[in-house]
Amino acid sequence: MKILVEISEAAERLEELIELAHRRDEILICREGRPIATLTAIATRTGTMNALLRLAAEGRKNVPAGTTSNHDDLYDEHGLPK
Repeated sequence: MKILVEISEAAERLEELIELAHRRDEILICREGRPIATLTAIATRTGTMNALLRLAAEGRKNVPAGTTSNHDDLYDEHGLPK
């Protein structure tokens, strides 16, 4: 939901407006009825590095031993596509 508030009202209701922004409401701070700033929540991280490494380890199980990401068979001796 889009919420427009004047600066003075925003100062009085800051804590409430922060909660609304956290719920992903769009808060527009206005001066004389014209929007001049927005109040938005900081995006949160959805995962951790450990979760990423765990997924990478699972993916490696499907790759045959000795396989590399080197694709020399696709390029000539000058590094150009065959």
